[in-house]
Amino acid sequence: MPEPDKSLGARTSDEQDEQAAARAVREMFSAIAPRYDLLNHVLSLNTDRYWWWRAARNFRHILRRSGAAVLDLCCGTGDMTFALYRKSVAGVKIVGADFSPAMVERARHKGAGLPMEWVEADALNLPFADGSFDLVVSAFGFRNLANYDRGLDEICRVLKSGGEIGILDFGEPRGLIGKLYQLYFRHVLPRVGTMISGVRGPYAYLPASVARFPEPEEMLARMRRAGFEHAEYTAYTFGIAGLYKAVKRIENHTA
Repeated sequence: MPEPDKSLGARTSDEQDEQAAARAVREMFSAIAPRYDLLNHVLSLNTDRYWWWRAARNFRHILRRSGAAVLDLCCGTGDMTFALYRKSVAGVKIVGADFSPAMVERARHKGAGLPMEWVEADALNLPFADGSFDLVVSAFGFRNLANYDRGLDEICRVLKSGGEIGILDFGEPRGLIGKLYQLYFRHVLPRVGTMISGVRGPYAYLPASVARFPEPEEMLARMRRAGFEHAEYTAYTFGIAGLYKAVKRIENHTA
């Protein structure tokens, strides 16, 4: 079996170009939006809640700064957004953005009454001005972008100088645990996901998208090329997931 091409971004088939890939992924996630939360919790054995909490905890120094602006990119139904909110203080602006209107609507419904903003937006063409945010986080969504480098460039653009990025996503654990996990991830999870959601495709796409995603060292190198520094990766739960962190490079304009 040939190695997946990790040079571009997410694809649901090898023949797709970037626009077709983005459209296919959007349609896929919109189709499973009604059962998305249930599936996340069941298929991860509720470990997803711990991953969101742990990722949000990494950015307490920003979330406790009144006046800070935070973007949860590819927010889905908002669970990472809510984890960020629970760690924040009054006066922090929190925005959740996703390119699936069905996901955004469910997030808005779940967050009714909470002081946060929900936006339907394409991560490769964000409707925000340069330097709008102190922190951009993406949980299990960045991997689905049709162009990883353009996604990093766009995140860098909307971050303030010295702002921070956090990308929480799946990985491929090694060793015996990795072999057991791959058996579950490639064979059990797609069947259970399809059975619960009633939709074929998305849960076969999931392990394929993880296999296509860059290895941690390559991902960190891409972040540095995009204009970030202090890039680091922390594995969660034996490497099943992990958090990429970095800081937008501060440009020195002195002569």
